[in-house]
Amino acid sequence: MVSTKPAPGHFAILYFAAASTFTAKSTESLPAPVKARDLFAALEKRYPGIKEKVLNSCAVTVNLEYIDLDGDDAAQQDLVIEAGDEVAIIPPVSSG
Repeated sequence: MVSTKPAPGHFAILYFAAASTFTAKSTESLPAPVKARDLFAALEKRYPGIKEKVLNSCAVTVNLEYIDLDGDDAAQQDLVIEAGDEVAIIPPVSSG
């Protein structure tokens, strides 16, 4: 099993489904702190094209709590992802 414990001064980010395929990773550590509203821009800088192809339809959790990066909730927009936090990028699940 891969450890999701981030390096000191970093947060862990978990990629699922299409996000994992796009990044070719299931997890990595990124430098903290990062404002939640800046997360997608940071990921776009690391993985050009990810925002349009993956992130625009994804759910995001911080420490197992869903956050809405597109909503009007100022508290969620201003949330700071701190060192030691765990973020998950969860694309929509389809069934057939």
